[in-house]
Amino acid sequence: MRPFVAPVSPADRSALEQFASDVEYYLALTPRQLPSRYFYDALGSALFEAITQLPWYGITRAERALLERRGREILAHAEPLATLVELGPGSGEKLATLVAAGRVPGRQLTIHLIDVSSAALDLASRTLAALDAPESLEVVTHQTTYEAGLGQAVARRRGGGRTMTLLLGSNIGNFDPPGADAFLRSLRAALAPGDALLLGTDLVKPEPVLRLAYDDPLGVTAAFNRNLLVRINRELGANFDLDAFHHRAVWNAEESRVEMHLVSAARQRVIVPASSLDVTFEEGDTIWTESSYKYRPDDVVAMLERAGFRRMDQWIDEADGFALTLVVAA
Repeated sequence: MRPFVAPVSPADRSALEQFASDVEYYLALTPRQLPSRYFYDALGSALFEAITQLPWYGITRAERALLERRGREILAHAEPLATLVELGPGSGEKLATLVAAGRVPGRQLTIHLIDVSSAALDLASRTLAALDAPESLEVVTHQTTYEAGLGQAVARRRGGGRTMTLLLGSNIGNFDPPGADAFLRSLRAALAPGDALLLGTDLVKPEPVLRLAYDDPLGVTAAFNRNLLVRINRELGANFDLDAFHHRAVWNAEESRVEMHLVSAARQRVIVPASSLDVTFEEGDTIWTESSYKYRPDDVVAMLERAGFRRMDQWIDEADGFALTLVVAA
């Protein structure tokens, strides 16, 4: 019997075809991989929000505290501010914290939210709609890639004000170093001189702390990782056996990154009909699903300067090892 594949609308078909193509390509690599951007279906987004509440995951807690304490100072650097753009807004709570901390009565502010996940965009929009702000806020959503969404946001900008782009949550850490450099250069190319970028980065810390953050005792991160297989089964008709894959998080000190893997617990055959993929996993074979690079503060500044930005300020949460770095397009 052919595995069931849920019907899709014409608007979603191209995204589904890209998903199938990427699964076919990345699972054929050595080592086998899956792109981390596909974590974020509705369930994946909800699981990630749960991860951010775990006591062992300090990124969100530290970043929100910095935004609350330094929000007015951060936004003051970008005045006259007319547009805020967040790449990957999650629940929208960090952006709401920033807006609330730096409120300016009567200001006209357009907020662009950019994400591939419709669930994340809906949640972030509701969070901002509930914000009691003295500004006049217009919220625009873009369900697309960061680069495409930023291009759309910049094309809508009005004269007379600056744009501040936010890349928070250490999302830059999902890129390898060459990829991060290229991505930051693409952001710089889209921005006008004087526009600002606020970058959140997780810092290097002791291995036991990092391992707990990515392999928590409650198993929430493991569920988040394995949900990627649930999504492939549901959307592409695959037959991944969830019980036959285990979550593994490792600290690669040489590369300064935490790696997440799915490990095959037995010899098994997996078929992905939508990708025309038929692959055999041996016991111990892995699928590399995410890299999360960790930084030192000076390295963050150097990375941004290579991309054509100029440092304005940097704020560090020493307790949880997290940095917010503000730069402007040079």
